[in-house]
Amino acid sequence: MAGVMLIPEAGLTWDTVHKVNIGVNLMHEFGSSKAIDKFYTTAYYCYDSKPFRFIMGAFPRSVAVEKYPRLFFQDSISYYRPNLNGFFAEYRQGMDYFNVWLDWTGRQSNTVHEAFFLGLSGRYDIGIFNIQHFQYYFHYASKLNPVVDEALHDNFLFLTSAGISLSDRFFPGRLEASAGWVAGLERARADNTGWIRKNGLLLEARAEYRIVGLCNTFYTGSDLMQFYNDHGNDLYWGDPVYRAKTSDRADIYLDFIRSSKINLELTYSLHFLEGRIYNEQMLKLKVNLDGRVKR
Repeated sequence: MAGVMLIPEAGLTWDTVHKVNIGVNLMHEFGSSKAIDKFYTTAYYCYDSKPFRFIMGAFPRSVAVEKYPRLFFQDSISYYRPNLNGFFAEYRQGMDYFNVWLDWTGRQSNTVHEAFFLGLSGRYDIGIFNIQHFQYYFHYASKLNPVVDEALHDNFLFLTSAGISLSDRFFPGRLEASAGWVAGLERARADNTGWIRKNGLLLEARAEYRIVGLCNTFYTGSDLMQFYNDHGNDLYWGDPVYRAKTSDRADIYLDFIRSSKINLELTYSLHFLEGRIYNEQMLKLKVNLDGRVKR
């Protein structure tokens, strides 16, 4: 993946808590002869009166799933499906939050499967400890009047984790670790598969000091994505490495610039999977003129 995205938005705010925004998301992929390779419309209403927030329309996907692990949504989703089409509702107090969201990803037609996500996530802090939960249900039905009958898929995925954060208090930077239980339930209704159960353990540790950071993610358990060979990334939006029973990813990154307007980050990743080692590199520059850049 390599390219540039331009995401202008303009809107109207009234009574300090109501806002309507309209914009576009334009992507140009490096090497392409087209000026614009992908075009997405952004248009949404937002009610924001702390601690409550409600958004409805077509709005940036990061609002709802930014904190979800790659187990649920791989990196490319934020580039090629940047907008969530539906609603998002959240209650937040400090670091604690609870939200629920709906994303309609496919309107049924002769060429498009009917599909939508229904998700929720939350976090609760107790001193240096925290509990987090992520989940979604993905409904993936057939196309309109299919030539060959297709089974309707129900896909549930859950992650509940307990963590510790020693940032600032005991470490002059960021130091966090968590351990979580992964549970998956999925079925193909017309194929009479019954509910297929998956379970696993997900461990993550992150350390940052000044501009240098290290994040390691380890998974062991069931091989997820039961029907991947039939539907691939149409049915599963998570990182395909979780099809393996054991995997490990180590990210080493440098934050050359981190401010309210500009982030420049270089990441080198190592993947340990099925007895092999893979590597990837990412250089990402984000410029946000309204001064609300988030990591």
